Amino acid sequence: MNKTKSKSRFLWYAIALGVIVLFLLMLLSSVLGVGERLRKINEWVEYGFYVLVVILVYLLILRPVHIILFSPSFSVETTLDKDSRKNRAVYKKVAKRLIEQDILPEELKDDIKNNMKNTKELKEALNKAFNKHVKKEINAVIRKNAKTVMVSTAISQNGRLDLYTVVVVNIKMIRELVEMCGFRPNMKNLSKLTINVFTTALIAEGLENMDLNDLLPNSTMNILGEIPLIKPLISSILQGVSNALLTLRIGIVTRKYLFSDAKEITKEEIRRGALIEAAAMLPGVVGEAIAMFPKKLFGLFKKKPKKETEMGEND
Repeated sequence: MNKTKSKSRFLWYAIALGVIVLFLLMLLSSVLGVGERLRKINEWVEYGFYVLVVILVYLLILRPVHIILFSPSFSVETTLDKDSRKNRAVYKKVAKRLIEQDILPEELKDDIKNNMKNTKELKEALNKAFNKHVKKEINAVIRKNAKTVMVSTAISQNGRLDLYTVVVVNIKMIRELVEMCGFRPNMKNLSKLTINVFTTALIAEGLENMDLNDLLPNSTMNILGEIPLIKPLISSILQGVSNALLTLRIGIVTRKYLFSDAKEITKEEIRRGALIEAAAMLPGVVGEAIAMFPKKLFGLFKKKPKKETEMGEND
């Protein structure tokens, strides 16, 4: 049984590593392609671009990944496990980081502080803090990042740029969740998240070629065709909505890995539950994201009110 688990864990690690290498090769190819075009302007412009890329990769990818990897591995489910010296040390470390984040109300902070020396009471205090308060904060972070993905990929009309946007925003989201909780999922689940992030990014790139004719009836397309700019606008919004849904799913899966439930231990239940919850969150995210688009853009498609003179004549 242990050998089977070990092989399964190794397989996930290998796939995640392969995904990371593939992403880096794609990034390198894109950077070198842009660099070659910049070289025609000036070689120093090319070198400056490479320096800028290195800085951005460090700030947007390497640093968040470093924060995630070097956070302690922990799960709220372990509060039901038997006591051990290692667990007690992790509980205290997580408790201190959670207090430092300043996201808890004072009463929950005091509850944790007062039970730092009692492992059993500390576990109960952590469970209470995570399940009654931190989960709500986590959901707010997930919605915020999904909204960012929707707006960014809807405005962008470049599939490769959408891919990098989704990767960067999802890594940022996972880092924020880890920092908020004070701990990360175990390495096996992190490997699964890595694969999920990259798969989502590839889908985002593929959505650039989405054809509305394959999604909507001909009668609807004929009506839309009479309205200027409406088809590309709807296509862009649908791309953004699809990417937002996938980002919500990744965020919820991350939360479920952090807050393991005894009732939700199988990967099938986690996937199904995450998709259902993501679909429930999506309308609110879409509404907030659309509100961020330029109002004048949507004003083109609103029916203009009658002029006062026309209204007077009708009276």
